[in-house]
Amino acid sequence: MSEPCDRPAPGAWEGRGRGDRDVVFVVGGEDDEQYIGQMETGMRNEMFQEEEMEDDEDESPSERQIVVGICAMMKKSKSKPMTQILERLCKFDYIDVVIFPEEVILEEPVEKWPLCDCLISFHSKGFPLDKAVEYAKLRNPLLINDLNMQYFIQDRREVYRILKEEGIDLPRYAVLNRDPDNPEECNLVEGEDHVEVNGEVFPKPFVEKPVCAEDHNVYIYYPTSAGGGSQRLFRKIGSRSSVYSPESSVRKTGSYIYEEFMPTDGTDVKVYTVGPDYAHAEARKSPALDGKVERDSEGKEIRYPVMLTAMEKLVARKVCLAFKQTVCGFDLLRANGHSFVCDVNGFSFVKNSMKYYDDCAKVLGNMVMRELAPQFHIPWSIPMEAEDIPIVPTTSGTMMELRCVIAIIRHGDRTPKQKMKMEVRHPLFFELFEKHGGYKSGKLKLKKPKQLQEVLDIARLLLVELGQHNDCEIEEKKSKLEQLKTVLEMYGHFSGINRKVQLTYLRNGQPKASSEEEDSKRDGPSLLLVLKWGGELTPAGRVQAEELGRAFRCMYPGGQGDYAGFPGCGLLRLHSTYRHDLKIYASDEGRVQMTAAAFAKGLLALEGELTPILVQMVKSANMNGLLDSDSDSLTDCQQKVKARLHEIMQRDQDFAAEAYEKLASTGSPSLVNSMKIIQNPVNTCDKVYTLIQSLTTQIRKRLEDPKSADLQLYHSETLELMLQRWSKLERDFRMKNGRYDISKIPDIYDCIKYDSQHNASLGLEDTLELFRLSRALADIVIPQEYGISKAEKLDIAQAYCVPLMKKIQLDLQRTHEDEAVNKLHPLYSRGVMSPGRHVRTRLYFTSESHVHSLLSVFRYGGLLDEEKDQQWKQAMDYLSAVSELNYMTQIVIMLYEDNNKDPSSEERFHVELHFSPGVKGCDDEENVPLGYGFRPASSENQDKKPNQGSLEDLSQDQPDQAIPISEPINIQRRSPMIRNRKTGSMEVLSETSPTHSSKGSISHRLFPSCSRQSPEIKPTIGLGFEGCSMVPSIYPLETLHNSLSLKQVDEFLNTVCESSSEAHAKTMRALSSLFDSQSQTSLYSPQQPLSSSGSETSLRPPSQPLWHGSIPSSAVSSAGPSSPITESSGLNFSFSE
Repeated sequence: MSEPCDRPAPGAWEGRGRGDRDVVFVVGGEDDEQYIGQMETGMRNEMFQEEEMEDDEDESPSERQIVVGICAMMKKSKSKPMTQILERLCKFDYIDVVIFPEEVILEEPVEKWPLCDCLISFHSKGFPLDKAVEYAKLRNPLLINDLNMQYFIQDRREVYRILKEEGIDLPRYAVLNRDPDNPEECNLVEGEDHVEVNGEVFPKPFVEKPVCAEDHNVYIYYPTSAGGGSQRLFRKIGSRSSVYSPESSVRKTGSYIYEEFMPTDGTDVKVYTVGPDYAHAEARKSPALDGKVERDSEGKEIRYPVMLTAMEKLVARKVCLAFKQTVCGFDLLRANGHSFVCDVNGFSFVKNSMKYYDDCAKVLGNMVMRELAPQFHIPWSIPMEAEDIPIVPTTSGTMMELRCVIAIIRHGDRTPKQKMKMEVRHPLFFELFEKHGGYKSGKLKLKKPKQLQEVLDIARLLLVELGQHNDCEIEEKKSKLEQLKTVLEMYGHFSGINRKVQLTYLRNGQPKASSEEEDSKRDGPSLLLVLKWGGELTPAGRVQAEELGRAFRCMYPGGQGDYAGFPGCGLLRLHSTYRHDLKIYASDEGRVQMTAAAFAKGLLALEGELTPILVQMVKSANMNGLLDSDSDSLTDCQQKVKARLHEIMQRDQDFAAEAYEKLASTGSPSLVNSMKIIQNPVNTCDKVYTLIQSLTTQIRKRLEDPKSADLQLYHSETLELMLQRWSKLERDFRMKNGRYDISKIPDIYDCIKYDSQHNASLGLEDTLELFRLSRALADIVIPQEYGISKAEKLDIAQAYCVPLMKKIQLDLQRTHEDEAVNKLHPLYSRGVMSPGRHVRTRLYFTSESHVHSLLSVFRYGGLLDEEKDQQWKQAMDYLSAVSELNYMTQIVIMLYEDNNKDPSSEERFHVELHFSPGVKGCDDEENVPLGYGFRPASSENQDKKPNQGSLEDLSQDQPDQAIPISEPINIQRRSPMIRNRKTGSMEVLSETSPTHSSKGSISHRLFPSCSRQSPEIKPTIGLGFEGCSMVPSIYPLETLHNSLSLKQVDEFLNTVCESSSEAHAKTMRALSSLFDSQSQTSLYSPQQPLSSSGSETSLRPPSQPLWHGSIPSSAVSSAGPSSPITESSGLNFSFSE
């Protein structure tokens, strides 16, 4: 196959020429009448027409279409992926597709095969590869997949030889060649637990593969220590891909490759390349695991999305080039932190991924046009990898490259958190405590199903004993044991995400508060058992997170404007072309992790369940308190703040000037407004209490009514459970002494917020008034628990988020330092400003406490002087008008690089800070604080009114900001993709989704034709998706500042982190004196309002006294690791204490 000298073919692996066109078989003739009809009938290619095509020569050269021929067995050429990709390929103006009918391939001589300029041909069972090779010699088309190499791919020995020559890691292996006539003579020695092949020893477990790649009967042999026998893999049949066999000795006929077994985590990674620079990877359950093929509701094998490492991407490139297969599938085993290639399959497509179909068609179409357009005199300008370089006009008007996006995001909508405490002394509990190593630190967290089962077993046992004789040694209160049992039995199964039990060792038992004096006093140690449940991400929370993930793509170049249609948003292409370094972290709370997984699903256009996405993509960041609040330094400062807050809120008088000074020392308008609504805090608490009583009475009435007794509420809650939730709050809010427990306010707000959003259909009276009042109270209590004065806010914030700030600082620095790690293929620098470049994205999902704290640091840590900086002053005004950091609150930091500036100059790196207060509340529309829009300073925008606070304005406005993608392209001297008769974008193929309201898909300029990408795309980041069980929409991002230098930010983070370590030392000193000065009782008494009953145990190391680091109970209405502070707002077995 000689390379013709008339045409340079950098990317082509085969030359091509033109023969006489005697047979044409068309499926996409541009101007044919049938074209439309055929596309509709799923590309019927039955019209195999023989014509004399003399007039072809007379056509002016510019009219000619490029014909892409598909030569494969019908089962392959008519498969769903092939059809989807060809439909998209036909969208290229000058490309027509011709499918060779199977009977022609099998029966006709190659001279009679249809003509084509470019051939996609590949071997599968029954395919005459020799004829295809002969055809390629005769017609010399551009070959997408080399044909001669396909002989090698059919032999595993050759595949391994080529991989080895390319320096690609593969498992240690040896080849056993047997002569079929004389199978005994071979170099195989078999022992009980190993085989020796050609002198190489393979201990079990090892793998035995037939040398013929078409033979899928691969066996794995297990060692006797593990039970011996073997697993026999085969091509999937129904729901099985392997069976276990007791047979332990190897096969005695045939030739095999023997290789060591790689201990993966039960998944295989399948990689699909389209050319050397694009690869899609997914994992599936390893067939060796149990042989059961996991299938989804539609019967398809479940595949999980995977991200390839830089090394794996290099491997994909090598495999694609070594085997000369543009479209190529291969298998990776990830074991011991290393990736090994264990199989190369040649031509194969990803199944059911719309994004892959788009990408594949685009890459192939561009490849064909790049190679063939010049000689056809087709006016084709290569769109190059415009999406690959994240170049964006920054708000200051210069062109810069996006280098890093860091976002800190609060979890989505959740069910109310609930909590119950009981003191236990039964030996069985102490045994459990010891068994799981509780004595090491004096505290224990039980989350695993097995552990929870043990607790449940103890509770059941004790209840049985209690039932038999009353005066026995079981001190645990019966009602509490019953509640423990009921909660653990909920859902009928354990899943660590739903519940957890914490046990804390109390050396002298729990000090009794006055209300419990009558209980028998017991000396000696006891355990404090805290049961937490609820607080799960709701379906609405999932939708919120997924939608936000989808909207987040717009922050990446190519996600808007002309490029939105075809490539499927710049971020996605960035991601598949190896230029996106993404890591997602989440605290160890279930709801936070599921939010992260749902967000990833939306961001990367993934399909399927959240669990596999969670396992593969979300890192749990409970390391060193990065996102969890195990911080022991939540100190006396918070304690004092809480005490002061409770003292002010328990005064039975209208807020006087002095109260405003004390509470609203920062002068925050949102705070002042709430205080005006409340006037007299005790009166307001009285009203709230009365409203809760009225609510529980109404629910009881409903329960008596047979019609509504079995009502299913949102997220499968029952009226019974709802009543338990509210009656517990009713009991706990008003204490025995008639005063109110202020720490319950966040819980009340939490519950009413949940019910007024999700259970409004019950039509309970006065819920809105309860919502209004408890919200006003919560708007004071929650933010102020993080400090009342600026100094306190800063002090408390540092206690929470120094580790996170240090990590952010690293993320920003690393972006321009570890370039070497990610420089992938400098060989491939054609048209790319900086070939090895990538965008680093770091997403941190966490709870309210971290978001509050981080925001406090930016606001009060002295980043900028608002006197001198007008933009910062506006940002501060905006933030102080925001009353609540709701679910999905985001703080976003974006780093840009200006390649025209000197690398050492301060102007080289440019930082922007953005913020959104998350989900819109129930009645937010009237009193929304207006910000100044997202990335507002672009030139078109300056004369606009500064209130893009509302969704409508933003959606109109955003495209003028980060978006003139055509400009950057011109600056790069590239032409945007040609859009002509056939429109290069794929609007036609939009999937429709019945679950979302159609009004959402009005095409705003931001996503002109992204509809296909995800059915639910809504106008911009302001996401209105009311179609889904009242899923509230999310506020668009507001820019707080857009011209910070990296140096400024870096120095700021340095200062804040340093000052916190000094503060920490001071605090520790203060603590020791505090300990001496107070009497033991008050220290320990959790029943007193001041010690914020409920929140104490959530985070402090339980071995320490209860005051130690009690968490702001706003962690309540939040998701914090601080877990519910509801003293178990559910399940009411009489347990008034």
